[in-house]
Amino acid sequence: MNSTASTPKMIDINALTETPGYDVRTLTNGGDQALLVLDGQVYSLRITRAGKLILTK
Repeated sequence: MNSTASTPKMIDINALTETPGYDVRTLTNGGDQALLVLDGQVYSLRITRAGKLILTK
């Protein structure tokens, strides 16, 4: 992941929910992969050619 990547853009998917939403294209900085960290564990989020998302540890 590029250290100069912009802050992920939060989007208003549904004003009635309190669940945050993020544009995946922003998370991947226009690419097809982003690294996510949860409690010290690194996960890879990938966009497939078919436009599907795959999250792996």
